[in-house]
Amino acid sequence: MLYYLLPPLSPMFGVLNVTRYITFRTAAASLTALLISLVFGPWLIRKLRDFQIGQIIRQEGPQSHRAKAGTPTMGGLLILTAAVVPTLLWADLANPYIWIAVLATLGFGAVGFADDYLKIVRRSHHGLIPRYKMGLQIIVALGVGIALLVLAEQNPPLYNTRLIFPFFKNLIPDLGWGYVPFAAFVLVAWTNAVNLTDGLDGLAISTFAVAAAALTALSYVTGHAVLADYLLLVRFPPAGELTIFCGALVGASLGFLWYNSYPAEIFMGDVGSLALGGALGTVGILIKQELLLPIVGGIFVLEAASVVIQVGSFKLTGKRVFKMSPIHHHFELIGWSEPKIISRFLILAVIFALFSLTSLKLR
Repeated sequence: MLYYLLPPLSPMFGVLNVTRYITFRTAAASLTALLISLVFGPWLIRKLRDFQIGQIIRQEGPQSHRAKAGTPTMGGLLILTAAVVPTLLWADLANPYIWIAVLATLGFGAVGFADDYLKIVRRSHHGLIPRYKMGLQIIVALGVGIALLVLAEQNPPLYNTRLIFPFFKNLIPDLGWGYVPFAAFVLVAWTNAVNLTDGLDGLAISTFAVAAAALTALSYVTGHAVLADYLLLVRFPPAGELTIFCGALVGASLGFLWYNSYPAEIFMGDVGSLALGGALGTVGILIKQELLLPIVGGIFVLEAASVVIQVGSFKLTGKRVFKMSPIHHHFELIGWSEPKIISRFLILAVIFALFSLTSLKLR
């Protein structure tokens, strides 16, 4: 919105000319998101307490988590508001990439909201029936995949269905219609990976902020004519606007972390974790870094992999590899304190993000 209101005023107020630049609008969106989170956080926490919307703790979880029962949840509503509003204020709303990213994030957030709502109503950690929850995620993901296919068939095309392999120059196969189920798989995998990571105070949101910061840089270079050519990237001019969306995600995440840091005053709930996973996967797909996402969000991959390994091992051998999965619970049960786990996972998240950026030139 402001993207259309402020630049025309630049002849009268020269300083407003900076609002034309993606870098300025990204910084503005990030700061706006941070401000919204910090200002409305206490209000939302009070309202959630008034309506008795508190966290339901799984009985099979670590005993130390019992004390967290009743902590206000569904804080993902704050994250979504703080990320979407600045995006709509500062981004070019004629850009189809922005709408795909925003609508996909809200779509996955809606699935998470339904799951959280049923948990609160039932006073149980069981929300949506698993097959319904997965089915709704697949529907949203297929919608994104179909939208991308439509963009790829425009004249001129605004997207393509090729894959870019990190660290390689020429291995770029075209999946065609097969890109739709591929994109759906990527999105569902990432929504659930972030969801599984959301088990300790501040763990998911802090590691997500790092991944979102890496995607901010990747989005910028993908939409930049000179940098994309220099780094041998597939360039889509509309992708540059995603820098603003990613910047808003970073600001919203940092603002939410202020209240979600140990000991947490509020939890994001599935409305937050599914939305953030969807945002991460959608941006990665839009900027053609689908195969780089496992490095960008390496922590989420480790968390999801630990669950797969644990379940697979138990079904095949009757034995558990970890004391409990996801893996952050394993470290809790071997004696690591919650703040230590969060700090060390955050360090790993930064390492993964930095390593992902090296792939831009190492090809």
